[in-house]
Amino acid sequence: MFGLSLGSINVFLISAATKTTLTTTTRSCFSSKIHPVSVTVRKKRSKNSVLSQIEGQKFATHEIEGFAYNKGAKELAQHSESPAYWKKVLEGIRKMSCSADETADGREFDKEADTLDPKERRFSVLASSLLSSQTKEHVTDGATQRLRQNGLLTADAIDKVDEETIKKLIYPVGFYTRKASNLKKIANICLVKYGGDIPSTIEELLLLPGVGPKIAHLVMILGWNNVQGICVDTHVHRICNRLGWVSRSDTKQKTLTPEETRVTLQQWLPREEWAPINPLLVGFGRTTCTPLRPHCGECAISRFCPSAFKVTPSTSSKSKKSILKKKL
Repeated sequence: MFGLSLGSINVFLISAATKTTLTTTTRSCFSSKIHPVSVTVRKKRSKNSVLSQIEGQKFATHEIEGFAYNKGAKELAQHSESPAYWKKVLEGIRKMSCSADETADGREFDKEADTLDPKERRFSVLASSLLSSQTKEHVTDGATQRLRQNGLLTADAIDKVDEETIKKLIYPVGFYTRKASNLKKIANICLVKYGGDIPSTIEELLLLPGVGPKIAHLVMILGWNNVQGICVDTHVHRICNRLGWVSRSDTKQKTLTPEETRVTLQQWLPREEWAPINPLLVGFGRTTCTPLRPHCGECAISRFCPSAFKVTPSTSSKSKKSILKKKL
């Protein structure tokens, strides 16, 4: 079983009225004459606004995963061939990693969850996965343990307890107030629609409050042992771009979001690598290919990496250092 690292997304929906407005505006822009429509094109939104549509389909504005996650999906490159040396790169990373499973988020959670009833275990996986978004591993582990110790890792128990109690138990996970609210809503949905179990498809999981593609794919793998896609967190997103494995359109521009990286990566990476690639790159990203100062000199695959020895500390980091030196 693979433990995977998490991240987050949201989906923007555009109403038919909005689409018409944009189309009309575009046409008037290319017109050689001044058309009166250009002045009156923006209309007052009715009660059935974009936000109302989103809420009606359970795509809440308080989703933990970042907005516009699927933006520009049509511009993604269509890879017909795999990148050169990708097998050697993965082999090299595996040799540098002591154990891919040891780097995965929620590894302790999985050991305890294995002893639960299948239905309870799946809900525990969903709850723990939701908590882990934008939260450090040890903080997620602590919050999960506190919920478990208080008997609050089932849909029925969470549905009955008050939201304030959940907030206190999961603090200080990121966005703990929103996550407590989402847990309550998810618990109710799971009770009413699935008899206390969780959805068994990606599409249904994505309708749950606070759940985006990364969490959904994680839950499918850990909860249902069903690999439907790659779980892409910030480490996987960063490393794949550094290696030149993903890009946008016909250019060599980097993908802008983890979701774009997932879609592009799945176009060429063999399906048997979809589950293990997350824990593998997460461990590699934490120890070697770090965000600001990657250890290229110690990396066994640097000769295959177009970004090797080219990553420098961000301007903000340099500025902070210079300010500190001046103070000293």
